[in-house]
Amino acid sequence: MTADAGTAKGYIAIEGVIGVGKTSLASLLAERLGARINLEEVEDNPFLEDFYADMRGFAFQTQIFFLLSRFRQQQELVQRDLFTARVVSDYIFAKDKIFAHLNLTDKELALYDRLVTLMEREIPKPDAVIYLKASTEFLMERIKKRSRPYEKSMPREYIDVLNHAYNYFFAHYDETPLLVVNNMDVDFLHHPWEVEQIVREVDALRSGTVQFVPKKSGV
Repeated sequence: MTADAGTAKGYIAIEGVIGVGKTSLASLLAERLGARINLEEVEDNPFLEDFYADMRGFAFQTQIFFLLSRFRQQQELVQRDLFTARVVSDYIFAKDKIFAHLNLTDKELALYDRLVTLMEREIPKPDAVIYLKASTEFLMERIKKRSRPYEKSMPREYIDVLNHAYNYFFAHYDETPLLVVNNMDVDFLHHPWEVEQIVREVDALRSGTVQFVPKKSGV
């Protein structure tokens, strides 16, 4: 299902770097909208902990597992006809390329590109994307607080490079209407009015990129 411009968006996807709060916002939006939620299966990747300990040695295995997992999830969305209702996802399929270009060798990337080119033809496109931005310092603090075992060895340098790559990607993103939110300026968990503002902003999106500056109260 694809929503008309300026109306309720049927498929909303949220993106941002590791630790920025994608899943938290996706859960809040899905609850608010009565929508189905589609969460990335990050912890199911058996290579992830090895990757953070030895990025060069396990980059290809980690990347391909994520690619296949994300593709399967996107296919299930279509096969189950979930787009008869609203859907909120905590990732977009296109972000897989950000990690691939950062972590794979030229030969690995050539093989990856052949696979992803075939898959992209069958991937549903969101009606709107929300990009959560934050500083590297903010991201590292969030990662530290959530204390996931496989993230303990994650180097700050990697998050910094990844953060710059995400910012570059979304500075040039034009596949769907895009709402850019500085996540250091919001507190969705404790300020429910900011979730309401997000809903209004997303449903008002028509094309291009909109920068979201939240009001500081529910007024």
